[in-house]
Amino acid sequence: MAVSLTSFAASFGKILGSGPILLSPDFTVRAFLLVTLAQADQSPAHKMGEVLMLRYLLLASAALSFAAPASAATQAIIVGNLIPDAATGPTGPAVILVEDGRVKDIAKGINNPFQADSVVDLSTMTLVPGLIDLHVHLTGDPGDDYRDEAVNPDEWGVVMGVKNAGLTVKAGFTTVREAGSAQNTAFVLRRGTAEGRIIGPRIIAAGPALSIIGGHGDVSGFRNDVIATLETGYTCTGPIECAEKVRKSSRAGADVIKITATGGVLSQQGRGLEAHFTSDEMLAITNTAHSLGLKVMAHAHGARGIEAASAAGIDSIEHGTFADEAALKVMKAKGTALVPTLMALEGVRARLGKGIYTPTVEVKAKQAVEAAGRHVRRAKAMGVTVAFGTDAGVFEHGSNGGEFALLVNAGMTPTEALASATTIAAKTLGLENEIGRIAVGYSADLVAVNENPLNNIRTLEKAEWVMVRGRIVP
Repeated sequence: MAVSLTSFAASFGKILGSGPILLSPDFTVRAFLLVTLAQADQSPAHKMGEVLMLRYLLLASAALSFAAPASAATQAIIVGNLIPDAATGPTGPAVILVEDGRVKDIAKGINNPFQADSVVDLSTMTLVPGLIDLHVHLTGDPGDDYRDEAVNPDEWGVVMGVKNAGLTVKAGFTTVREAGSAQNTAFVLRRGTAEGRIIGPRIIAAGPALSIIGGHGDVSGFRNDVIATLETGYTCTGPIECAEKVRKSSRAGADVIKITATGGVLSQQGRGLEAHFTSDEMLAITNTAHSLGLKVMAHAHGARGIEAASAAGIDSIEHGTFADEAALKVMKAKGTALVPTLMALEGVRARLGKGIYTPTVEVKAKQAVEAAGRHVRRAKAMGVTVAFGTDAGVFEHGSNGGEFALLVNAGMTPTEALASATTIAAKTLGLENEIGRIAVGYSADLVAVNENPLNNIRTLEKAEWVMVRGRIVP
């Protein structure tokens, strides 16, 4: 019996044994033609093949609906309250026109003046710029056993990364800086989200971090023969070798150079949390990176390590847990940003004393947790730039928004906290003309929440609707 295109589109989900689905008109027509042509052969084997083919096409369409360039359609987004950037604050109802993945126009008021292909009604919500997390580890989860790296292949990190990229963007974070991974895992995730093949945020990827031999970032806690097998190839000694490793990272595709300037909390090395690299080594790293157009982010906990890294021209200090007045003074003079990662310390606090961490890690973790938040208050008082970053992966991915309340508890205003994850984070990345604001010409990275976050910062802990690069996140 013949079937009409309309009835086919309406019942397509039932044909496939799935729930109701929304298909693009182009896909519906193609699938309809496939069924129509197949009706001449109604054998059981052919019908089974037909269903399998349709299921394959459905999966392809679902992926392509996210991957399709935004140029395929214009979208008018009606919002009840627009916050184009943190400094401007709320400007009231507005309609945003999106085309080719970018904001094409913005009209004040609730009435839609645009002839768009589709309309999104967010008239009861507040719209803010897509949020930016400057410190995540998408390829790992909290509480992972460090010995897993001797068992799991690097490819497993991609599997974890796909999961965590989805959780992150659905939480409203449309751009992240991947702060250290295996050689290629973050790079393939970056490509996958850029091309729309997987659901996730824009990824600025560092790849493997540069470290000293035996330091945080190097492999530790194993026999020497196992360490030799697992080592990343990014340890260095002396300015010349460290400059070489920066060039190696650049060649591999790094968007930013990550170094571990001091000891770290969760690594198995027991050499404390102070400086690891020499000043000459860090200067060579910074000069080489900057000559290649790359910024440098430095994991750093101890005060003297923070001071030395900032003096060498490092662009951002990650964690900065024990930053004192002397260290912050150098950061201020050099324009070095602080990325506090307070959520990481909460994640560590929740796992202390439960047998999750080794004794080596427990000692360092207790020291770090006791100091949590003080450096943010000091940094603000001294005029040091504070940019948003969480260290997701030390705590559960998708909970990144919890950092906002911690920043406010540490002395920042809601406006400052929102700016740290939008305009300030964008500038830290060197992308201030691309992301961090809702403005004509900027990437259409948009997040809707239920309340005005400048009145209730915790509303940013739950995104109600997200668009990244002009694609609505399903």
